[in-house]
Amino acid sequence: MEELNLHLRDTQWALDYIDHDRTIARAIVFDEEEKFYFMRVERWDEFAEGALIETSGGGVEPGEDLHTAILRELKEELGVTAEILGKIGVVSDYYNLIHRHNINHYFLCRALSFGEKHLTREEREQFHLSTWKVTHEEALRAYEDCAATRLGKLLAAREVPVLKQAKKMLEEVSL
Repeated sequence: MEELNLHLRDTQWALDYIDHDRTIARAIVFDEEEKFYFMRVERWDEFAEGALIETSGGGVEPGEDLHTAILRELKEELGVTAEILGKIGVVSDYYNLIHRHNINHYFLCRALSFGEKHLTREEREQFHLSTWKVTHEEALRAYEDCAATRLGKLLAAREVPVLKQAKKMLEEVSL
């Protein structure tokens, strides 16, 4: 299957300038029951007010490869040990509000086991991150619901195509 390759613009905030790029490793994580795992984020800042969902993942550290980064992020945010099944693709998007260009590398990962999370203080106290386990259809509906906010529109534009591509990949594996 051909990898997804999307280039998205920020349609919610005016573009003044972009002063940095951020390479990010993200994952669509599923278990043996084909339930999907997301981060539930509660924000009350200049980006959004309320609860949103987002794939697990984060910035790639200097000297770290993408596979190492996503496995680390999944352990930190979801407490999951996972197996990488394949690369879904790359989504380039922008957050004009913070002058950032994101290069998101998405992977399809199967959860093998769950343990303790290692969230940062900011993730616990500012974003109130928690794990959200849902079906594919429930995740799509949640992204539709979050599109009522400005940040939610950006997240949905980025993650809905990835989630649909992941489902196609899973269906091919099942055949």
